[in-house]
Amino acid sequence: MDRTLSTAGLFIVLVFIIALNLRPVMAAMGPLFPLLQHNAHFSATQLSLLTTLPVMMMGLAALAGPRLQQKMGEVRGITGGLILLALASAVRGVDQSAATLIISALVAGTGIGVIQALMPALIKRQFGARAGTLMALFSTGIMAGAAMAAASAAPLAVHQGLALTLAVPTIPAAIALLLWLTHSRRAAAVHITHRHRVPLTGRAWLLMIFFGVGTGAYTLVLAWLPPFYMQHGWQAGQSGYVLGALTLTEVAAGFILSSLIHRFHDRRRPLLVVLAMILAGLVSLMLLGGAQAWLPTLLLGLGIGALFPLSLIVTLDHATAPEEAGALLSFVQGGGYMLAALMPLVAGIVRDRAASLDSAWAIMSVGIVVLMFMALRFRPQA
Repeated sequence: MDRTLSTAGLFIVLVFIIALNLRPVMAAMGPLFPLLQHNAHFSATQLSLLTTLPVMMMGLAALAGPRLQQKMGEVRGITGGLILLALASAVRGVDQSAATLIISALVAGTGIGVIQALMPALIKRQFGARAGTLMALFSTGIMAGAAMAAASAAPLAVHQGLALTLAVPTIPAAIALLLWLTHSRRAAAVHITHRHRVPLTGRAWLLMIFFGVGTGAYTLVLAWLPPFYMQHGWQAGQSGYVLGALTLTEVAAGFILSSLIHRFHDRRRPLLVVLAMILAGLVSLMLLGGAQAWLPTLLLGLGIGALFPLSLIVTLDHATAPEEAGALLSFVQGGGYMLAALMPLVAGIVRDRAASLDSAWAIMSVGIVVLMFMALRFRPQA
């Protein structure tokens, strides 16, 4: 019994450690925008590709999740994803040219997508009815990794240079890989004898669009909040701290959600609350500009930090078996990330053609209103 509890506890810790590695390669890009402009001559549209391309690759990898689960299995697939993440960051430390940064973004996005596609099925298999709580913790770990990268990127680049800053994510990825390999040797291999296909019902498409638009808010803020405040006269380090504070608020929201979500069998009420927070945060960005950041940071952090895990939990609610969970989440995340990838790109085009990012915040606000109406359709499953 004690050994079983110890193994479960180790698995929970590993899930969190792996999650910490899934956003630093993207979260550091916004605060590093001035250096990337100077060193690699990036335009705003090109900078957006460092977020858009990994998110697109995450989507493609997620769509291939069921086939990966069948051919490679969850353990080997997650191992491969961690290897890709470590390699992508290591290459960035050697060469900071535009071509290398873009190619490494594609490689890192593939690794992230493979892990995110396979981890939910493994969590569902290990924890069954309690999978929602651990999925919230997994999502919280993702936010925590983004917070650390966003807050540390600009100061680290000033003191240690761009090359070292871009290579730093190699270290936690390598540590996670070693811990995962150690744990996986003791874990029993699970062989999937058939590929579980998701019926493309209206509900599956609804879940995919909901996840995509909601994650679009996250990718938009992740890529463009620091440049938005730099545009209003803030220093790169200060804008990075704003994104770091926002992401820490997301982490806090994730922890709160982890402890409270089991009380809400009907997920619609918490969904509407967090969507209202995101909408208020986007409106405050347009109204306040660079005057102050605490209100948008609080509203967007709490809203986005809760919406991301809630979207995954609502999707998981519609799966009855581990294989179905993996297949459904692969479809939802795959298509959803493809949609979400468009928002940073749209904002980059807007930033190159106009002096303000307000149009991007306004477009996202309309999307959030649409999500509110969609959320009303997510009645509890029997």
